[in-house]
Amino acid sequence: MSKAVVLLSGGLDSAATAAIARSEGFGLYALSFDYGQRHLRELDSAKAVAQSLGAKDHLIIHFDLRGMGGSALTDEIEVPLDRPDNDISSVVPITYVPARNTIFLSFALGYAETIGAFDIFIGVSQVDYSGYPDCRMEFIDAFEDMANLATKAGVEGTGRFRIRTPLLELSKADAVRRGLDLGLDYSLTWSCYLGESRPCGRCDSCKLRLAAFAEAGEADPLDYL
Repeated sequence: MSKAVVLLSGGLDSAATAAIARSEGFGLYALSFDYGQRHLRELDSAKAVAQSLGAKDHLIIHFDLRGMGGSALTDEIEVPLDRPDNDISSVVPITYVPARNTIFLSFALGYAETIGAFDIFIGVSQVDYSGYPDCRMEFIDAFEDMANLATKAGVEGTGRFRIRTPLLELSKADAVRRGLDLGLDYSLTWSCYLGESRPCGRCDSCKLRLAAFAEAGEADPLDYL
């Protein structure tokens, strides 16, 4: 069984991505981050999803981005609520964490090289997303090129690293359907940016999630405020 590093936040997209990686025959090596995020609650979901999918290992990396701030998720900035749907993806929102996917993928690359994995899965989509620039194909292609230039394995030709993005061209509703087809238990996942005991239903992430389940014709199993 080939190994794959899967970035697992505990959210809808990363959980569906992990389920897809498993369905393709990969042994899952899940990687999550405690980076000082407001919604630290998501790590409980990441642990539950990793266990439910039979991950071979689940590594949680701890570092603190609150020192840099610059995001409603890592700074004393209010999370926007009740934004109109057409505003959510029109500009880069204040919930964007500077360079987050670059940082996450860099850790994933180091982990992959250490365990002898050449496939790194990340649940980005450039169809339904919150306007984040590090969810686009251009970024993924550039990082993959860098990964094969900046590693011992890449330079020596031991293997070629691939950044796998199975949701890239899927809508969030299609991601929901794909996960359900694979038996994913979405009640284990978490999307809310506020990180309270129950999801708010009002932040961008909750609104995108609720719209996805509605479009997919399915009920979201989470209990919203």
